[in-house]
Amino acid sequence: MSNPFVRIVEPLDPKQPLKKFFNLSKLEDVRYARLPFSIRVLLEAAIRNCDEFLVKTGDVENILNWKVVQHKNVEVPFKPARVILHDYTGVPAVVDFAAMRDAVKKLGGDPEKVSPICPADLVIDHSIQVDFSRRSDSLQKNQALEFERNKERFEFLKWGSQAFKNMRIISPGSGIIHQVNLEYLARVMMDQDGYYYPDSVVGTDSHTTMIDGLGVLGWGVGGIEAEAVMLGQPISMVLPEVVGYKLLGDPHPLVTSTDIVLTITKHLRQVGVVGKFVEFFGPGVAQLSVADRATIANMCPEYGATTAYFPVDDISIGYLIQTGRDKEKVMCTKKYLEAVGMLRDFKNTSQDPDFTQVVELDLRTVVPCCSGPKRPQDKVAVSDMKKDFETCLGAKQGFKGFQIAPDQHNSTVKFNFEGCDFEITHGSVVIAAITSCTNTSNPSVMLGAGLLAKKAVEAGLTVKPYIKTSLSPGSGVVTYYLRESGVMSYLSQLGFDVVGYGCMTCIGNSGPLPESVVEAITQGDLVAVGVLSGNRNFEGRIHPNTRANYLASPPLVIAYAIAGTVRIDLDKEPLGTSASGKKIFLKDIWPTRNEIQAVEHQFVIPGMFKEVYKKIETGNESWNALDAPSDKLYTWNPKSTYIKSPPFFDGLTLALQTPKTIEDAYVLLSFGDSVTTDHISPAGNIARNSPAARYLTSRGLTPREFNSYGSRRGNDAVMARGTFANIRLVNKFIDKQGPQTVHFPSGETLDVFDAAERYKQAGHPLIVLAGKEYGAGSSRDWAAKGPFLLGVKAVLAESYERIHRSNLVGMGVIPLQYLPGEDAGTLGLTGRERYTIIIPEKLKPQMKTQIKLDTGKTFHAIMRFDTDVELTYFHNGGILNYMIRKMAS
Repeated sequence: MSNPFVRIVEPLDPKQPLKKFFNLSKLEDVRYARLPFSIRVLLEAAIRNCDEFLVKTGDVENILNWKVVQHKNVEVPFKPARVILHDYTGVPAVVDFAAMRDAVKKLGGDPEKVSPICPADLVIDHSIQVDFSRRSDSLQKNQALEFERNKERFEFLKWGSQAFKNMRIISPGSGIIHQVNLEYLARVMMDQDGYYYPDSVVGTDSHTTMIDGLGVLGWGVGGIEAEAVMLGQPISMVLPEVVGYKLLGDPHPLVTSTDIVLTITKHLRQVGVVGKFVEFFGPGVAQLSVADRATIANMCPEYGATTAYFPVDDISIGYLIQTGRDKEKVMCTKKYLEAVGMLRDFKNTSQDPDFTQVVELDLRTVVPCCSGPKRPQDKVAVSDMKKDFETCLGAKQGFKGFQIAPDQHNSTVKFNFEGCDFEITHGSVVIAAITSCTNTSNPSVMLGAGLLAKKAVEAGLTVKPYIKTSLSPGSGVVTYYLRESGVMSYLSQLGFDVVGYGCMTCIGNSGPLPESVVEAITQGDLVAVGVLSGNRNFEGRIHPNTRANYLASPPLVIAYAIAGTVRIDLDKEPLGTSASGKKIFLKDIWPTRNEIQAVEHQFVIPGMFKEVYKKIETGNESWNALDAPSDKLYTWNPKSTYIKSPPFFDGLTLALQTPKTIEDAYVLLSFGDSVTTDHISPAGNIARNSPAARYLTSRGLTPREFNSYGSRRGNDAVMARGTFANIRLVNKFIDKQGPQTVHFPSGETLDVFDAAERYKQAGHPLIVLAGKEYGAGSSRDWAAKGPFLLGVKAVLAESYERIHRSNLVGMGVIPLQYLPGEDAGTLGLTGRERYTIIIPEKLKPQMKTQIKLDTGKTFHAIMRFDTDVELTYFHNGGILNYMIRKMAS
């Protein structure tokens, strides 16, 4: 059927009649001018893709009527312009695509139908680790190890780039996915198939939201959901509320963008924006560079919103030119956005749209701060860090407590490192990393760190040699301007050498600490500290031996590295002393905003971006030397411990199976609040005493060859064994932290995987009990795939993080939610009962279902299938099963 909105199609330039666009201003609908700018992007996509099948006229009407229907759980479809993946999620996606081709062929269909329809970019950035640091050849050594460990994975990805159409692979060493997206991949305006339209993106990483800082609407989705989008399916979403976040005033000259984002993160967690859009407006936005905006948008998952949108303005247009984009295309982009009413002037209040709710922040009230010691929303002013950490030491075990006995607070342990004697105590810094997309895309904080390093070296300050310092820039552009501005050598002198271009310490690829340091921490049961410029600091994520981890701006990372402890009042106590004995305070070496801006203006220039990114498509010598097969169907190697055909589609038939009631399920695990995907999904190092280690050992590997869970995401046997394997897991059935549970039929305490295997062999279904915000954190698809493989049929929680709930649905696992005012405590649930979950024949979105216990008790819960499309996926046993049946029929 032809598009019913074809009447508003016209050329942008009469001289180019074949280049058209849907002119939304010609809708002649007064509601359009009142819509938030983020909702206008959804509207344009619905109008352009309206076919009265996947997208209907009624959907367009609902979006136009956003102000009225936003609270009514109205479902609308959205077709993003493109998809972006990194290798941790990209490998399992390509594995799934390869397995789907096999399944489609078995069912009699054409396997080559399994190929991305929506353009997809895959950036390899998660495989490199900080094995080497504080040496001039750290980068080369880490990159060599990256290829040595991941050769098989990389060859598989190279096969995928050749076997599948419309998929581009950005080779290792190019940078962090979100920074590459910001500086290079993002278009702002798409020019495809004869049409101009807004750029939009979904990505298999929750920090995809970083691109919202450039005015490209984007957010993270589960890997499973992204695969469906790549195959041409729209995302089915509930039309969101939009919180208007008004920025006022100018920030203090000593405040960084990191301080602003940590302040906003805490504020919006308090406001409550889970599942909502946040859109920034107000005169304060005009004071922020695109890099500042991107820093704020990057941490959107940490305050729980779906997206954190900064509409395109003249500063955004200027950024496109600064980063080397084609000037003619940029001017065309501006013209298009003006034509459709999507170019913003933040000082013009008449452009302010309607919002669900408005909250404000005066940038003048922001102070230098960090966040921690265990969550990104727990902001601590730098002036309070010493007092706050010491309070946390003795506080009850929890997000702000370590429960260290008072008489142990000042315990010290002596150790020898490289022939010299040192001592550490609670609060000693052992990792200091300038890392992650949050800050390394921002020249102001990176150059700020460089200038601080210069002043610190000139003042005679040093960093203790046992502290693991590292600098992992988000792209080669960062190294370019740090070197050209003359600050790189000073960073190196303090130990902040470039260790790699990728997402490293922030995702747990921090590499090993010196053995003597680990022994000292273990001997004294010390709360050692990691300080990083990242966006995540959940327990067990950064390193097993850093129980406290603080997020901070790059300059503050260096400051705490010099101090060697977080038990310091940086306002009143000196960082150290100069060679002449003079006390040096942080204020003595902190660069002013004017200093930073002068250097940035001189050295961050378009030519750098052009030179760095012209090499990105050609790859590098190591990548180009990889030998990849050219067959359209992948030949699985049964000896491989990296790439394995998953069992998701075993026994799949064209006919649908009727969902059955879950009878007498055991509870595998019982949790409290804020269980993150880091707790659920395999991540970081593979512990030598874990089920995954035992499996790899049985395959003939030594611990040195284990690599990380992230690198083995293409092998379901490893990933299932690593599910719920986090050392900081708090399971109510066990009286201490750790990845174990009780196998109730035997009463034995076992590793989670081993217990699940026993249940599976006996034919017992499983469920998980949880509190609030189950599945918070990164959008790890294995946080849903892993429990599915363990035999988990349902999760019963008080609330869910948006992406994780969607992922559970995508794997056919039922997300159940307690009724308002009820939880495990009010219902008297111990988790030791057996649960029968009634699955009605006729399901409706968000319907209630009955749960019966073997104790005779019954109660009701909400089945969190939020849309009819999600119910369709559930009836098919998951989203990928649905796609296979569709392509094979």
